[in-house]
Amino acid sequence: MSKQNYSNHVRYYTPHHFVFYPVLLLAIIASGRAAATQPDRQLEWIAITGIFILLGWLSFMVRQHYGLINQNRTVRLEMRFRYFVLTGQRLDLLEDKLSFGQIAALRFASDAELPALVQRALKENLTSTDIKKAIKNWLADDMRV
Repeated sequence: MSKQNYSNHVRYYTPHHFVFYPVLLLAIIASGRAAATQPDRQLEWIAITGIFILLGWLSFMVRQHYGLINQNRTVRLEMRFRYFVLTGQRLDLLEDKLSFGQIAALRFASDAELPALVQRALKENLTSTDIKKAIKNWLADDMRV
């Protein structure tokens, strides 16, 4: 496995991103084309196209919602634990000053960098992208949703 860093940390789920969505896109295109070329059954094909579009939207929203809500809770707990182990202080006391995006970005920081980077994020109000770019020793997260 290659070393994870800012430029390669995006993660894809092959069956979902490269099978389900392309097949769904082809079905939308085919049913849309059928609606345009078969005027006698146009309403039926428009309904089918609408169902495919709704199916795609719902699958995206449900997958995102359940997976990300659970992942976000886990990330918060992980970061609270790591910060406490490294500093002896509770991160949850600082969480109201940090956005979830900042907390999520901080999880990629190595243990040596984390406490100082948390303080820098608080003082400079760094964005999640700024935090990720500031990390020198990237701590890979290969188990993300």
